[in-house]
Amino acid sequence: MIMQKIDPLYPTRCELLGNYIVENKCTVRVASAHFGISKSTVHKDVTADLRGINPKLYLEVYKVLQQNKDERHLRGGEATRKKYKKILKNKIESDVDP
Repeated sequence: MIMQKIDPLYPTRCELLGNYIVENKCTVRVASAHFGISKSTVHKDVTADLRGINPKLYLEVYKVLQQNKDERHLRGGEATRKKYKKILKNKIESDVDP
C-alpha cells in the first residue's frame, strides 16, 4: 500500500467535510450538495477516512450524524405534513377561482 504524505497546513477533503458538518450541524445530503460530490463519498470520507486522519473531529462528526439519524423520522413526518398542507391549499385556491 502506498502511503500518501499529508501536509498539516492543508486540511484533507474529509477534514473539510467533517468541519462543515460539525459547524453547520447538517446532514450528509446537505454537505454533499454544498461541495458538489456524492452522498456516498461524503459518508465514506467522514466515517472511514476521517477516523484515521483526525479521530477527534471524527467523534464530533459522529455525534452530529447520530443526532441526524435519531431525528430523521421527525423530519420525514414534517415533510409529509407540509406536502399535504400545500396540496390542500392549492385545492382550496382552485375551488375559489372562477
